[in-house]
Amino acid sequence: MTTATAAEAAYVVAALLFILSLAGLSQHRTSRSGVVWGIAGMVIALAATVGLASRSISATGLVLIAVATAVGAGIGLWRARVVEMTGMPELIAIMHSLVGLAAAFVGCNGYLDVDAGGHTGQEITGSLLRIHHAEVFIGVFIGAVTFTGSVVAYLKLSARIKSRPLMLPGRHILNLGALAAFAVLTVAFVARPHMGLLIAVTVVALALGAHLVASIGGGDMPVVVSMLNSYSGWAAAASGFLLANNLLIVTGALVGSSGAYLSYIMCRAMNRSFLSVIAGGFGGETAVAGDGAEQGEHREISAEETAELLQDASSVIITPGYGMAVAQAQYPVAELARKLRERGVDVRFGIHPVAGRLPGHMNVLLAEANVPYDIVLEMDEINDDFAATSVVLVIGANDTVNPSAAEDPASPIAGMPVLHVWQAAQVVVFKRSMATGYAGVQNPLFFRENSQMLFGDAKQRVEDILRSLDATTAPAPAMVGTNR
Repeated sequence: MTTATAAEAAYVVAALLFILSLAGLSQHRTSRSGVVWGIAGMVIALAATVGLASRSISATGLVLIAVATAVGAGIGLWRARVVEMTGMPELIAIMHSLVGLAAAFVGCNGYLDVDAGGHTGQEITGSLLRIHHAEVFIGVFIGAVTFTGSVVAYLKLSARIKSRPLMLPGRHILNLGALAAFAVLTVAFVARPHMGLLIAVTVVALALGAHLVASIGGGDMPVVVSMLNSYSGWAAAASGFLLANNLLIVTGALVGSSGAYLSYIMCRAMNRSFLSVIAGGFGGETAVAGDGAEQGEHREISAEETAELLQDASSVIITPGYGMAVAQAQYPVAELARKLRERGVDVRFGIHPVAGRLPGHMNVLLAEANVPYDIVLEMDEINDDFAATSVVLVIGANDTVNPSAAEDPASPIAGMPVLHVWQAAQVVVFKRSMATGYAGVQNPLFFRENSQMLFGDAKQRVEDILRSLDATTAPAPAMVGTNR
């Protein structure tokens, strides 16, 4: 078997492992095995690529590849170990930017390799050469859009720039103009390739990527992260065509299509237009605006009183949100669920599809705290059960439990699928303040007769509840009396 044949066989194995990885990551119970499949596939792909390249590059080149791999792996392991779960979205965004930058570099190298006297220049002629030039141009464009779009997403998610959307005059015309310029430049480049045209389209793409994401509000950032994942996949596929690497093409297509479909699902969960989000607000408002004024008087409850409610409850549903992630409250929340279940209380978790800042954020946090998978249910699985529930604990969630979405046609978030927590007998909302959520809309749940507010850091409040529960089950101290 030749080296090329062995490499292609390895690529097929790696592609199958990547497909198994996606399948595994689609469910909580198999997510760990999905990660393992993905790692195995990447190790095989890297080994096969280096083995194939070793036929045509020098020993010095192989050493440089090894050094680059070691440095990249070291940085990746370090960042993965130190990043907080609340920082995962921005880490993912900056990783997407590197994929886009790599795709742009590969495209530029593909042009130089052929048109500047490279070794493959004599092998590509006629219509194949025009196809190659189109691949170069499209690959550079997608890569550059992904690069700057991901950088802006990183800056927004890490609060280095404001999360509210950039509303430039005629922003839709600017976006359409950039796409029109890309089409014209592509035709010109295919007809008569020139480095100046490649530089021009790179500048247009960099500006378009930055403007698209800057025009998207913070409330839509989970969708943006998913879409950038899709863009990075298409950028990788474009690089695969330029490098004649079948694995890059297959892997890029898998990532691109799965990311786009996930973004579509999330937009439906938020009652947002898919086109509106990915086009920086085209066809709709980029930011949901509403009245943040209070709509009545809220009632407060203490941790001790909450513990009493939970003691008397027959069923409890916990609905976490980004506030739980910020407070790192998943471990005491998991302990609370365990203690209540030991007392015979039916405890489950209700997860909204866009709770947190990226898909599956809450699921990962709960899995990290060893919450059993079978009591973590998605919105569609649990929404019908709230009416028969004794107590609901809303921990750090806001817009995803807002009854206005289901009951007020005039609300800015009308139609957005939400968790129907207000149907329960009692609702306790854990919040630091009465501030509105990402949507900027006041939540009437806070003022309902069956709702009470538990203010403060979520982790501390849950720990206070645990102490109260422990106190009620502790044995009474022995009575000390006088001898008679």
